[in-house]
Amino acid sequence: MLGCSPWALLPPVYSVCTAAGLWARRNGSFYAPYIIAGNFPPASCIFSEVMNLAAIVFIIAVLRYLQLKQAIDKPWLNFASLVAFSIGCFGMTLVGNFQEMIHNLGTFMTFGLGTLFCWVQSYITLRVNLRNEGRKAGIIRFLLSGAITLCMILFSLMAQRLHMHAARCQWALVMFFLTFLATFAIEFRHNRFDVVCTDNTGRPVSLSETHSQVCRYQADQL
Repeated sequence: MLGCSPWALLPPVYSVCTAAGLWARRNGSFYAPYIIAGNFPPASCIFSEVMNLAAIVFIIAVLRYLQLKQAIDKPWLNFASLVAFSIGCFGMTLVGNFQEMIHNLGTFMTFGLGTLFCWVQSYITLRVNLRNEGRKAGIIRFLLSGAITLCMILFSLMAQRLHMHAARCQWALVMFFLTFLATFAIEFRHNRFDVVCTDNTGRPVSLSETHSQVCRYQADQL
């Protein structure tokens, strides 16, 4: 575990913090309330803040895209997955900050495109098979994707009349989705992501000089 990349902590920490934020804004009712609380302050304020912060899950999608960029044989599939998830993240901000028509549009964007992202990533996991872990991780993700899809269908069918059961399906849907995101720790533990800053105002630096500077920096850190 000590040899794992610290980036492996990002997906599970995000999932735990988001789940904790959503549960913290519950109104204390014995029955499961809807996650959405747009009409009941202060729960509505907490919910809006949680959704705005939760939208940073976009970072996980970008890291996943970069991880697969050189490994996948269908780059368009990787890019389409990133675009779909990015739109879904924008939908999360609509869910948290608007009501009625725009709110419903954001819900469709978040759940619909989020479910599509899960299925595409499950397929990519099996196809790419990073570190020969793709089969185990892929099976887990396919099962979670199926559970997410089932919960979304049941929620759509029950939303009009069976409100209590619909609320339970909604909570299950979100928890399954957060669990799916947490599974990216499986692959992230093998990768290190660095941010490189260059100064365009100075003279061009050759690749060999850059490599030498990096080597000297690493040597100074030892």
